[in-house]
Amino acid sequence: MTGVSRIGHRPVLVSLAAVSALILGGCSAGAESEAGPTSIPEAYTKLPTTAAVGNCGPDSGATVTDGALTIATDSPAYEPWIVGNDPSNGKGFEGAVARSVSEKLGYRPDQVEFIRVSWGDAIAPGEKNFDFDINQVTIVGDRRDAVDFSSPYYAVAQSIVAMKGTPAAAIDSLDGLAPFRLGAQSGSTSLASITGTIRPSQPPVEFATNDEAKAALAAGTIDALVVDIPTGFEITATDLPNSTLIGQFPRPNTVTEFFGLVLEKNSPMTACASAAVDALYADGTLDRLTQTWLADTAGVPVLS
Repeated sequence: MTGVSRIGHRPVLVSLAAVSALILGGCSAGAESEAGPTSIPEAYTKLPTTAAVGNCGPDSGATVTDGALTIATDSPAYEPWIVGNDPSNGKGFEGAVARSVSEKLGYRPDQVEFIRVSWGDAIAPGEKNFDFDINQVTIVGDRRDAVDFSSPYYAVAQSIVAMKGTPAAAIDSLDGLAPFRLGAQSGSTSLASITGTIRPSQPPVEFATNDEAKAALAAGTIDALVVDIPTGFEITATDLPNSTLIGQFPRPNTVTEFFGLVLEKNSPMTACASAAVDALYADGTLDRLTQTWLADTAGVPVLS
């Protein structure tokens, strides 16, 4: 895909300033906003606030390659997260976050190397050949046994995409989706949301990539596809124009996602990465990047 799709919606999926306050507090913030959860589930709580952002620069010896920062993402990388499948250009939400984090850590663009690591390999246990991975990885408690996570840099809910004119496109409740053939990427929170929230009458279909899932939806192999909302907007606006975003999951719920940078377990970079994300919340950068690259959920029905 090329170009940047704003998809005609107001920006800001959920106020990052509000999310930051929730994360820092680790508890309910009172009345729920229209777009966001009232609390951060225990599994998503961040590391303690730290001033370690200055401890992992080019001369620190903390990175996998001396004097350089190695950032991983999957291939291909999709919009609105990465523009033009080129994470080094600083475009797209995660492309811009990666560049902003590297700058907070003290690295110039010419001191940053991007490599490609599959989503599954990034969260698998073991030694990593990157300093951090950015690829819409949800901070889930059991994944912490295998890898470290930074502070969350984004909160997002799940959505359901169907082809226009199909029976699934007319559904207006989660229970109504139960009889349909539903699909999602293997190992994703999208897949977990199908089994944990919709509880369909038949096992969901798992796909290695979202490309395979989109092709199956277009071919009628599945009736509906579950993806995060920004990806859902991109699919309906660009990838499958004959598809429709039929709704979003209610929030708060057990599958509201909080994305974090992925690091090797007990990485010396973990505290630094979290400090960089914290700093990007504090100076308004993450709110600005959200407004620039991601679409709002306004107008997308909430399926109860």
